[in-house]
Amino acid sequence: MNARLLVLASALALGACVAGPAPEMDTSLPALPERFAFAPDAATGESLAALLPSEDPAFRGLTALALTNAPTLAEAVARIEIARAGVARTGAERLPSIGGDASVTGVRSNPDQFGGPLPPGAAVDSERLRYGANVTASWDMDLFGRLRAREQAAQARLDAAGFAAAAVRNALLAEIAAATIDWRTLAARQTALEQDLAAAEELMRLAGVRERAGIAPGFDRVRAEGAAAASRSRIAALASERARIVGRLVALTGQPGQRVVEVLASSAAEPGEPAPPVALPSRLLINRPDVLAAAATLAAEDAELAAAAARRFPQLTLSATLGLLSFDLGDLFDEDAVVGSAGGSLLAPLLDFGRIQADIDAAAAGKRLAFASYRDAVFTALGDAEAAYGLIAAADRELAAAQQERVSVDRAARLAETRFRAGLSDFLTVLEARRTADASGERAAAAQGRALRARVLLWQALGGTSPVAAEEPQPAFPRTEAR
Repeated sequence: MNARLLVLASALALGACVAGPAPEMDTSLPALPERFAFAPDAATGESLAALLPSEDPAFRGLTALALTNAPTLAEAVARIEIARAGVARTGAERLPSIGGDASVTGVRSNPDQFGGPLPPGAAVDSERLRYGANVTASWDMDLFGRLRAREQAAQARLDAAGFAAAAVRNALLAEIAAATIDWRTLAARQTALEQDLAAAEELMRLAGVRERAGIAPGFDRVRAEGAAAASRSRIAALASERARIVGRLVALTGQPGQRVVEVLASSAAEPGEPAPPVALPSRLLINRPDVLAAAATLAAEDAELAAAAARRFPQLTLSATLGLLSFDLGDLFDEDAVVGSAGGSLLAPLLDFGRIQADIDAAAAGKRLAFASYRDAVFTALGDAEAAYGLIAAADRELAAAQQERVSVDRAARLAETRFRAGLSDFLTVLEARRTADASGERAAAAQGRALRARVLLWQALGGTSPVAAEEPQPAFPRTEAR
């Protein structure tokens, strides 16, 4: 008994000396600021979900189509299933392995192999059949947690795949929201340009009347025609932007272009600009799917490092075999045909010339890489949120200035036309006022689109729909519960 204990202790000691311990490294959370630099001063704002154009029927319709048919979500689902299979595989590695076999073996021997004639009365059957069946079992007891660490790594990778799918979903919703806003913005720009065209055509008609009456030169009519042609050109240019939006939505939703156009054709109320919610930077660590995915990947690499380090120690495997062996088929199930064996093996790495240490070093480098990726995800999230808050503030100021400009130049154009009809100013003054007013409505519509788009960016930057407690509509990928 003492000899056996000595052998076991020696194997453990030698195994521990094959490679050094796993290196320690600092993977503490990055220091986060107390608040965002461009966060609004107001203590309250709308909910995060209000930043999306959820009241727009086109957005709701396109979202429903995308969550069912989007190719990017299908890819994310496949990655989750791959990771789920990995969890099942590593979990099964910790359980016994049981197998069975059956065989029929024919053996023919040479009687002369015994070196001479057999004694009188002795005979050898030179041709025999052997019948056998066995049930085998083996079990790695995982004394030092190598298999357990690998299962933990697989579970963490499943979590990472789920969070990555949530990030794909949020990006999909954000792109659809942005495309819907762009489509509505194009409609508003076209309405403003059509108003400019109508005003230019009225000036053109008025100049033609004055030209035919002989009280104004034909040059006035030509200049009015030029203003009308400029408005028509800007209206025609909107068609190419619509085509790009439809093409992008086809790729996002997995639907044909005609279906996308039908959904976009639905009418919507005039959008508002919801106040951005105030959030703490720490919220990014629990709401941003990409940050959560990076944290799960870091946990997986940490478990992989533990599994690599556990290879330094011996591996104890228990095995057993229970079977039947007979040289006559009729005797196969007799009591004497039962055979079996049981035992255990201890496999210890004594001298591997640095193989295990190289695996430990590679796993440690993988953990350092995962931590660097995690820090990158955290600071990318901080940067996205800062930029989104700043864009909202700048876009709102631009929108207010554009709307004020539109009111002022439209009023100036109306006053100039009134004075012209009263004979108090010339046609050139009217035309110049009209040219200044032209495109002011389009600029105001474009500024409103940028303000709404900035809110979508903030929605995505702050985590969008939480992968932990998802808001409607529910994601089209399975959850990542452990098995």
